[in-house]
Amino acid sequence: MSTKKNSRKQRSNDPKMNERLEEDDRTALAGISNSPPHRKAYSYSQQLRTNTGTHHKRQHQLRKHSLDENRILSHNPKNNVYVCGTPNSSSDDEFYPYSTITATGGGVAVGSVSDHHVDYLHLSQRIGGMAVGDGGCDDDDFEKFPQQPMPEFMGSGGGVGIFRVPNRAPVNPSRPTCLELRPHPLRETQVGKFLRTIVSTETQLWAGQESGVRVWNYSDSYKPGTGVGGRAPRGDEDAAPFYESTSASPTICLIVDQGSKFVWSGHKDGKIRSWKMDQNLSDDNGFKEGLSWQAHKGPVLSMEISSYGDIWSGSEGGSIRVWPWEAVEKSMSLSLEERHMASLLVERSVIDLKSQVTINGVCNISSSDVKCLLSDNARAKVWAVGSLSFSLWDARTRDLLKVFNVDGQSQNENRADVSSSSVTSSSSSTSSAAQDQPVEDEMNIKFVSKSKKEKSQGFLQRSRNAIMGAADAVRRVATKGAGAFAEDGKRTEAIVLAGDGMIWTGSSNGLLVQWDGNGNRLQEFTHHPCGVLCFCSYGSRVWVGYVSGMVQLLDLEGNLIAGWVAHNGPVIKLVVGNGSVFSLATHGGIRGWNISSPAPIDNILRSELSDREIMYTRLESVKILVGTWNVGQGRASHDALMSWLGSAVSDVGIVVIGLQEVEMGAGFLAMSAAKETVGLEGSAIGQWWQDHIGKALDEGSTFERVGSRQLAGLMTAIWVRNTLRTHVGDLDVAAVACGLGRAIGNKGGVGLRLRVYDRIMCFVNCHLAAHLEAVNRRNADFDHIYRTMTFTRSSNMLNNAAGMLRYLYLSCSLVFSTYLFWLLYSCGFPWILSIAAGVSSAAQMLRGPNASTVNPDEGKPDLAEADMVVFCGDFNYRLFGISYDEARDFVSQRSFDWLREKDQLRAEMKAGKAFQGMREALIRFPPTYKFERGKPGLGGYDSGEKKRIPAWCDRILYRDNRANPAEECSLECPVVASILQYEARMDVTESDHKPVRCKFNVDIAHVDRSLRREELGKILQSNDNIRSNLEALRFVPETSVNTNKIKLKNQDTFNLKITNKSGEDMVFFHIICEGQATINEDSVASEYHPRGSLGFPRWLEVTPAAGMIDPDQVAEITIHHEEFHTVEEFVDGVPQSWWSEDTRDKEVILLVNVRGSCSTETKTHRVNVRHCLSGNPALVDQKLSVSKKHGGSSSSHQKSTLTYH
Repeated sequence: MSTKKNSRKQRSNDPKMNERLEEDDRTALAGISNSPPHRKAYSYSQQLRTNTGTHHKRQHQLRKHSLDENRILSHNPKNNVYVCGTPNSSSDDEFYPYSTITATGGGVAVGSVSDHHVDYLHLSQRIGGMAVGDGGCDDDDFEKFPQQPMPEFMGSGGGVGIFRVPNRAPVNPSRPTCLELRPHPLRETQVGKFLRTIVSTETQLWAGQESGVRVWNYSDSYKPGTGVGGRAPRGDEDAAPFYESTSASPTICLIVDQGSKFVWSGHKDGKIRSWKMDQNLSDDNGFKEGLSWQAHKGPVLSMEISSYGDIWSGSEGGSIRVWPWEAVEKSMSLSLEERHMASLLVERSVIDLKSQVTINGVCNISSSDVKCLLSDNARAKVWAVGSLSFSLWDARTRDLLKVFNVDGQSQNENRADVSSSSVTSSSSSTSSAAQDQPVEDEMNIKFVSKSKKEKSQGFLQRSRNAIMGAADAVRRVATKGAGAFAEDGKRTEAIVLAGDGMIWTGSSNGLLVQWDGNGNRLQEFTHHPCGVLCFCSYGSRVWVGYVSGMVQLLDLEGNLIAGWVAHNGPVIKLVVGNGSVFSLATHGGIRGWNISSPAPIDNILRSELSDREIMYTRLESVKILVGTWNVGQGRASHDALMSWLGSAVSDVGIVVIGLQEVEMGAGFLAMSAAKETVGLEGSAIGQWWQDHIGKALDEGSTFERVGSRQLAGLMTAIWVRNTLRTHVGDLDVAAVACGLGRAIGNKGGVGLRLRVYDRIMCFVNCHLAAHLEAVNRRNADFDHIYRTMTFTRSSNMLNNAAGMLRYLYLSCSLVFSTYLFWLLYSCGFPWILSIAAGVSSAAQMLRGPNASTVNPDEGKPDLAEADMVVFCGDFNYRLFGISYDEARDFVSQRSFDWLREKDQLRAEMKAGKAFQGMREALIRFPPTYKFERGKPGLGGYDSGEKKRIPAWCDRILYRDNRANPAEECSLECPVVASILQYEARMDVTESDHKPVRCKFNVDIAHVDRSLRREELGKILQSNDNIRSNLEALRFVPETSVNTNKIKLKNQDTFNLKITNKSGEDMVFFHIICEGQATINEDSVASEYHPRGSLGFPRWLEVTPAAGMIDPDQVAEITIHHEEFHTVEEFVDGVPQSWWSEDTRDKEVILLVNVRGSCSTETKTHRVNVRHCLSGNPALVDQKLSVSKKHGGSSSSHQKSTLTYH
């Protein structure tokens, strides 16, 4: 023993010691004004290994020599403030107290600890004198001292690129100012009532939800919400006042019928329901449905009202059904007591189009789900949209006109291509096999060229070859599978009729395609890489909503006008109403954008709203406890968990835990990699940790577990105090593997993202590369995690074909993993992980494209967009340029300032190579690695053969919204955090690492969206500039029609001319039918009755009924009489069907509605069209000849209708 002491004494007094120090070390030591603490002739580290309890007093005395506080906060009598001391250029000049930064007379910002002085030196000396085994003061003693922000160290490189703090403002400067009719609700509050679609009437906005429908009156758009505790359900406290229906099956689609003043809804239970517009609504009870009937066995996926008032509905398996307006009108005239009869009447009137086009069991249309229906009102056609094909129908006769695929090829051409593609496929498969052969041959060569010893392994060698070949086969299958499902990118997701009469479709790969009215593909273009989900058209603009949350405006030629991120989730519906375009996001938020945006009115609104910031700003304060622990595959006692967490959560609202090495081993890692391929994660041991941590936190009565994520041995979980739960939600998870081939989860990161008071916070638990010399690998791991971590919700893997492929792929992977585990000891750890890496990397090819389409800004990682980011975990950065004994001695003397100079992480942060721009509190606890299990206190440091140098491997860093320390919490800097505690629990001995915890005080500024909406309404009413801009939008160019009265006889045609008298502006017109009346014997018209959606009667053809007129141009509209009776409908020359037109003269009123490119109002020309019948007997013969002329399609229609009547 004495020999060892003497040898250490000689080494410490060796004059050549400085020669062995690195250049950076000598520079750091030379710059320190105070001399190092006196070291006695014997080694403290040797004494501490005895683990006696008598060393605490000695530690108290030695604590006075620490330079921590002298160098961080030194008193400046001249300025009477606390400034950052600079004893040398490379010491603690990056540290600064959190509270404030005050400017001196010279304009230089210096640190200040607010108005009252805190003697950190005296406080830390008292803390240092307490139990060293606890890494700081006892919790009871700590409560005696006020919790003040700790000094912090900030890494370099945080102000550029992806490490720049995200910009925030009271009103988003990167998009037009919007009306938040329904602010983004927390996802957890919407279970069972998510909004799925919206439609607009003249006075109301209707939404379909999972429990029925709801409606907003536009007159209430700017009224405040009811707030927490009001009548509105949770999640709608800030929404404008609305009304809900009685409970119904989930609503999938909605259509507006202005003619009958109904909103029709299609539901998951296969029913179609009607809801009366503009009825008197009350808060007491939900409003009830009107007419309803069973339309399909499966869900009603799409609905549309044709130009002739019929209701079309689409469902699964290509089912398309038509519900004639005559039957619907008759059913609506029945009383409530006859509701069952009314439903039956409509159900029996059905025209099943799929059955009509099925001949000898062969259907001429696709069997894919009918996800969209579009009424081409310009040409009286209906488009039915499947995933990869279209069918085009005549709205009047309901005849099938054309079937074609997304590439524009007709059905016959497509069939020819199928036969040719099969030949091509066989040849390509042969070519593919030839391409794969060299790879297999290369593998065989590698196996053949093994040593003789390895050849003699027999069964194990053959097993190895078989597994390697199988893994390669699975990889190839995954690659081909990804290619096979590449055509999913062509799936049509949305369709719209543009103002000029062209048809636009959008695909899941972001492709926009323009078609003419006959289904001919004209052109295509792409302006955004993410999938298109919805369209709407108004005037000369087409609005496009994307899965990324982006909204774009295009002109009729397909040129991009503007674009912005409208929501932080996919935009699933766009509708025009009340001078705005309303967008619905998948999370349920609804925003209204001015129809003319982007326009000068947006800048005025933004400026006015920003000036009223104080009116709607709310400040909150939340304490967050973050804990990290490398548990070394062990399990903790309840006492250890209470020491680590339970003792610090009395005032905490959110608890985030990050664990490393929960479970390790080659078999487990391989199995985990296989499970990750299809989104499965977690383990029994991980669940054990969550349950026992929950017990320590009093889960259930005090805290609620919100969510977790596990990647192999990495696990993170979050708990929220029950009283705060209302304001916390939208949890998303992420995982990034950094192990072998960036595929194995022994190293990597798992993350949680959630909204707290509408601000985004991310918590990332990391385990970076090990070993002293692997600094660059650790830096690369962090960079990889930061750049590639993508937060997503868990999804059902069996909901589509691609999911089924992943499921089958998982099954193969699990079989491989089980067999690999059995071969572990025979074939070697690295080899097994290499196969698992291959399996996992192949899976990345399956799910990679989906991940890349979520973020609208591909160059901006998810973490860069968060308001607060916290990194915790076993970062594995070590102490460099110092020996084991020297480190032990410095630790025993609590000279942590000297040790910090040797900290790799701090050096890399200074150089801007890792954790750029992130902050860490001043470390005042001993290094947390490496310890012998079961040995408490500092005497437990590794004393084995390797004698690993103690290091602060376990760290907690963060970044908030501050671009500089002087910023205070506001809507421009909405999240400002400070650290109240940062300590290690040295009394916990269950692992070779000590658990670390960090308590944050987080100030949050957020918007009271209800009040901001109210202020927006006041601005719109009071600001003269805005009112003049809105008045200008009412302008409609001058137009004229050549007549207002038209008389038609059988088969007559008249050309109605619409003239655009404006020399500068385009005009958009739409012709509808206000109603039809019969002419009595005294030539007086009876009451006019509108058809569904103000459609035309079947005897009248108007072509085109919608379109665009250039300046000083004339549009000719064909008004044609076309008889629609069939032979079977006549008995003795008299029409027999009760819905058929009678033989009296008829008159309709056509409304020619015209507006400008962005007009909020329309002008209407009224044109009376009268059909005059002659009274001679030849009338029937004429009708018979007409029916023979249209015999094929009409007779088939008649058969289908007479079957039900």
